[in-house]
Amino acid sequence: MGGSWECNDNADCKEVPECDDKGLSCKTSLDVRIHGDWYDLTGWRKAHPAGVHWIDWYDGRDATEVMDAFHSEKGRKMYQRLPKSKIETSTLLETMAPVDSKTQIAFRALRTQLEQDGWWKRNMIQEYKLLSIWGSLVTIAALTARTKFHLLSTFLLGLSMTTAGWLGHDYIHGVDEYCMSPKIRNFAAYAAGLLPVWWSDKHNKHHALTNEQGCDEDIATDPFLYQWAPSKENDHPIRKIQHYIFYIPFSFMFALWRFDSIKVAISSVRQKRPGSKPGLYSLIAHYTVLLALFPYKVYIPAIFMSGLVSALIVTPTHQSEEMFSEYQSDWVTAQFQSTRNAVTTNPFSEWLWGGMQYQLEHHLFPSMPRSKYPKLRGILQKFAKEHNIPGGYRESDEFEILKMNWDLYRRVANEPCVEGAPSTRGFNGQQGGIIDSSNSPAASQIGALKKGSSSGVLATA
Repeated sequence: MGGSWECNDNADCKEVPECDDKGLSCKTSLDVRIHGDWYDLTGWRKAHPAGVHWIDWYDGRDATEVMDAFHSEKGRKMYQRLPKSKIETSTLLETMAPVDSKTQIAFRALRTQLEQDGWWKRNMIQEYKLLSIWGSLVTIAALTARTKFHLLSTFLLGLSMTTAGWLGHDYIHGVDEYCMSPKIRNFAAYAAGLLPVWWSDKHNKHHALTNEQGCDEDIATDPFLYQWAPSKENDHPIRKIQHYIFYIPFSFMFALWRFDSIKVAISSVRQKRPGSKPGLYSLIAHYTVLLALFPYKVYIPAIFMSGLVSALIVTPTHQSEEMFSEYQSDWVTAQFQSTRNAVTTNPFSEWLWGGMQYQLEHHLFPSMPRSKYPKLRGILQKFAKEHNIPGGYRESDEFEILKMNWDLYRRVANEPCVEGAPSTRGFNGQQGGIIDSSNSPAASQIGALKKGSSSGVLATA
């Protein structure tokens, strides 16, 4: 007798008994709404290439925007082959789940129009230009590494690591044929020492649950940096001086990301996760070349310099905006409310920011090539105005946005503790909460924090 489902990684599913032979163990359905239809993903959960956690986070929720944002055209067709939820289940869930807002519906229409107009077609001349800049930085850094110009080598190597991070970021998000090739997919690993599997786990969750307290890894940066006044039990003396020493944890960001990448590379191979072996081999190639070409007095400070530069770019576009104490069903409006763009003031800054100055465009359309974002800006400004988005389309001068972030650290440093303030790691049973996430760097550090350790938290900055 049927009742549940088992699926393979091609989304081919077969009906299976809901309970085992002895009736001691029974599956409960796991239902997710996509474009108005409820799907039973019980059997697809384990086959999902990105991991079971993504399915769990959206049980009983609408996942339309996340599904569209992260998946290729092939992947978006696959879900339509998955079994629909039972009528009685979908009827009940429909009464409990929030109705799609007018903003969500309008955004889906906008996305469809952009797809039809070819906005995901990659400009290969621009790609080769950016890759050539990266290659030139690495080459000059290597040629000067063992000369009296080793400080220049450090500077150029640090810049190359930052730009490699931005390029790899774009390629990991990409769903076009160019990005799906193994060499491009693993660019961040062999060029910057950052593993795509690790990046996808951490970074895509940030995209899906942006600024949701207890869920978003990127705001779980305590005890080094707090974005809101904590409760007494979650406080730390460092908070009182965070606005004076912020550059120290910022500088450690890339070093800690690299450390996490190595850990995940090993564990993902053991777990036989898709793409894990090419990622591990790419990391090995990266460190082989790095250690062969550059002395430690060059590459170590370059890693910390790159971390500082990158953190100064990625942190201010979210941390000064709205924080959410609960799940936001209107994902589109939440992205507008939690994101602020930076307006660069010169060509060097425009290159250095690596597309992150168009943070809203990227968050709403993460798989779109970043070269499209400048032209998309006007479209989103119009969208925000037409749909009365709270706060509208937010942007500030690149230096003003840095000042806003520092002002936040200073204000929170001087605030008293707040009883009942949400933990950055969430609470037991929180859907998507860090504390219950086995693949979360911040979750793995909870025990260390309770013992007073100061290790590794800024891996989530």
